[in-house]
This record gives sequence, structure tokens and C-alpha cells, in this order.
Amino acid sequence: MDKIKSLAELKTKKEGLQANLKEQDDKMVQIKVAMATCGIASGAKDVMNVLKKECERNHLQVAVTQTGCMSYCYAEPTVEVKRVGMEPVVFGYVDAEKAEQIVTKYIMGNEMLDGVIPVNYESI
Repeated sequence: MDKIKSLAELKTKKEGLQANLKEQDDKMVQIKVAMATCGIASGAKDVMNVLKKECERNHLQVAVTQTGCMSYCYAEPTVEVKRVGMEPVVFGYVDAEKAEQIVTKYIMGNEMLDGVIPVNYESI
């Protein structure tokens, strides 16, 4: 590994890594689980674990990550799913059963589910 000798080299390295990550993200489904205090208190950790297990069980190439507050505290746990080439969809009141359905019906089966929250932002 090369040593970084200046701030300019560090910035160049950072930009290259970010571009690579963006390219990879554009090729796979992304699931973001809101893990602010209200989400965690409502069961977001369990939801995230179910999502990861379902994706692994079905051998899916999906990036399951956590994010901060989505400002939908009333509907926690909330989960954003961005399928390749499509706009993100945010699901509210997600429990273990709904998390399984997000993977099997929405991601794998291309079937829309109840509980979508209308979005008013570009991206998390």
C-alpha cells in the first residue's frame, strides 16, 4: 500500500474510493434501516437482522445498511429500499414479518406492499 504524503493525495484517494462505491451501489439493491433512537426503540435492530438473514437465505446481492433519522418517527421502524434503476421506496411500521415480505415479495417478486410512506426528499 502506498503512503499518502499530502492532503491533496488523500483527497484524490477519497474521491476515487467514493466513485468506486457509488458505481457498486448503482448495481445492487440497497436497503437502509433507520436506526435513530426512535427506530431502535421500536425494534429496528431486529428488523435489520431479519432483512440480512432473508437476503442471505435467498442468496441476494443486497447492501443492507443502517442510517440515521428519516423524520418518520411516528412510523418506526422505517426501511428505505432502492432497487436498481428505480426510485427509493420507504416502508413504515416494519416488523419481522413485513421485513421478510420486503425481501420476498417486493425485492424478489416485484410486488408492491402496503405501508409505503410518501417521500419528500431526494436521498437519505
